[in-house]
Amino acid sequence: MALFKDMLNSGESLFVNEIALDYDFIPKVVPYRETQQRYLAACIKPLLNQRNGRNVIMLGPPGVGKTVACKHVLQELEETTDDVILVYINCWQKNTTYKVVIAMCDILGYKFTQNKKTEELFEIVKNMLNKKSTVFVFDEIDKAEDYDFLYSLLEEIYRKSIFLITNYKSWIDEMDERIRSRLLPDILEFKPYNAIETKGILQERAGYAFPPNAFEPAAFDFLAKKTFEVGDIRAGLHLLRESGLIAEDSSSKKITLEHAQKACSKLQTFSAKDTEELDEDSKKILELIRGNSGKKIGDLFKIYQELGGQLVYKSFQRRVNKLDENKFIKTEKLVGGAEGNTTILKIAIDKKLTEFD
Repeated sequence: MALFKDMLNSGESLFVNEIALDYDFIPKVVPYRETQQRYLAACIKPLLNQRNGRNVIMLGPPGVGKTVACKHVLQELEETTDDVILVYINCWQKNTTYKVVIAMCDILGYKFTQNKKTEELFEIVKNMLNKKSTVFVFDEIDKAEDYDFLYSLLEEIYRKSIFLITNYKSWIDEMDERIRSRLLPDILEFKPYNAIETKGILQERAGYAFPPNAFEPAAFDFLAKKTFEVGDIRAGLHLLRESGLIAEDSSSKKITLEHAQKACSKLQTFSAKDTEELDEDSKKILELIRGNSGKKIGDLFKIYQELGGQLVYKSFQRRVNKLDENKFIKTEKLVGGAEGNTTILKIAIDKKLTEFD
């Protein structure tokens, strides 16, 4: 059948380093976030002098460089000193105090966690951390189901800086007062990239991932424009990769405008997470919204209960917020009306990247 006859010769690829298109890839320089990185470094600096650091809430919409900038600072710190322990935890899956403490045990190399309660494990973690200074980073902090771990860290860890990363200012307003009064955080805002910055970031990543001049200028400009319209660099990185794969499949040594357009047409509204990463309750709620797109959140909750759902309304609402934040669904606030304020839930599949103006 000559399945591979027309493809690029064996060993040939349009990619030099495809990993550079992963959002978690940390480039040598994080463009357009130098000011924020210097600020974070200044918050950490007192730890190098055996003093307490400052705490920061990093705020901004998805895909604007919060995580990458923070990880870049941690990487430089790790290369500078062994006197500061680095604890980075994403609360998307490590969303309870027990899971967070287990993650800390893993980072610290403590393996004997079986049959131990959360309090026992935290005592071990505390004793290990208090031998040095520590920088804690809790990414997607708004996904956590409880915040007992934050309270314990604030109370019982001596020298520390705590960085909390969130997409939504509303989370700050809802913060537990006992945590807020102890955290006393600075707020560091990451604003969306403008069109020039968006193109610059994609050019920088493409420079790592592809050989020089892999893209026709019109193709790259098209992808940069679509990425700016979506407002999420992660979508752009996905499109760069997809365009390259489409070009490879057609045995082309150049990524053309046609390849770029095809990549956009294949991609539904960008989701920051894969559905496989969702917990079971969130998957069920997503399927419920998929079958009842356009209904009010209260009506959907009633259907959820009728189908045997066990979550209380507040937990149901929290799962809905997560789905919205990660672009699996869209929400529309309705103010006033016979029933007062309410929220309409819609599945986020009715607009492709090709439909953005």
